[in-house]
Amino acid sequence: DFVHTTPMASSSSLKASDVDEEEAQRLMDQVAKIRAQIAALEGKSIDEVETEATQRKEEEKTRLENEQQKKKIVQLPSSTNRDDGRFLYVPCDADEQTRQATAAVERAFKDGITRQTVRLALVREGKSTMEDEEWPGGAREMYREAGRPLTEELLRMVRAQPPMKELSTDEADQKETENERQLNKMLPPDVKAEDIWDFDGSALITAKAAGGPSADVCAMVFPNTDVKYLNDIQSMDEQMKERLFLLVNPFWRNVDSWGFNILAPNAKKRAQEVVFDDDKFIETYVMLRFSARGERCVALKVYPYDWQLYAYLEDDSRSYGGNIVEEAVRLGASKDEPTSAQFTDLLNERPEFKMSRNMRQINRMM
Repeated sequence: DFVHTTPMASSSSLKASDVDEEEAQRLMDQVAKIRAQIAALEGKSIDEVETEATQRKEEEKTRLENEQQKKKIVQLPSSTNRDDGRFLYVPCDADEQTRQATAAVERAFKDGITRQTVRLALVREGKSTMEDEEWPGGAREMYREAGRPLTEELLRMVRAQPPMKELSTDEADQKETENERQLNKMLPPDVKAEDIWDFDGSALITAKAAGGPSADVCAMVFPNTDVKYLNDIQSMDEQMKERLFLLVNPFWRNVDSWGFNILAPNAKKRAQEVVFDDDKFIETYVMLRFSARGERCVALKVYPYDWQLYAYLEDDSRSYGGNIVEEAVRLGASKDEPTSAQFTDLLNERPEFKMSRNMRQINRMM
């Protein structure tokens, strides 16, 4: 006859289970003994010590959960900002660049940034931002042909109206202030340029707002590391107060641009104080053009987004004036100002840039 049997646990497994139970009991006894000692030392009952231990355990669990949540909150904006910049475009001419720079400067000003650095691609009127410009006349030609007209147009478009403050309850005062704001929005400012040093191609360009001086804007174009410009910047900084003050295409990259000068041994220290301390004159708009691996590349910094990286690629299906149209292809983003090496790595990862620019041209000719 068929007999149904239930398998029996082996003696070895039973012994192992007994050992585990004994070990667990030993640890519980040890914990109880420790808590009894703590209770005796602190003059508390064992129940009170156990309750406090449980509370501490819950508090530690809550603390760890809160830390994890904070990490998520901190990490999200950085990632989101880099991704948000993917909608930006590479300006094709001076007008598009001015509109893009205007929006960045105004956003930064609304966020309370009254001291800004703007680095424009120096483009002559009617020229493309893709074209390589030559300046045989040096800084004076750059200022005359590009620096001044670009900055003047930027200041005509920027509206830097200070935020509303606590005003008098007098209706006449409130109406007058509102009228000023409306005038500033509707009417262009009066823009004037005053040379600083002609041989440097430097100048101070001011925009007097139609509604009153509270919305005036000032820009210093092509300042360099001469101590005179530090003095001028400090003076204008004090005069402009809460109004917008721009440095346009300064001839320095960072404080290390001030090398040792026997005639001005403290120039680097002064530059740090006047230009760089307290996040002064942060870059809110930058358009850099350069070459990496033989490709035409562009790096865009448009406040408040991270650097956006592009390279131009020929579109064989489109031509204009007998020339193949080139489109800016977004390669990625960077938290810090990108390097040529970074561009090279990104280009090497993209199949459309597998062949060099010269090889692509040869292929089209064959």
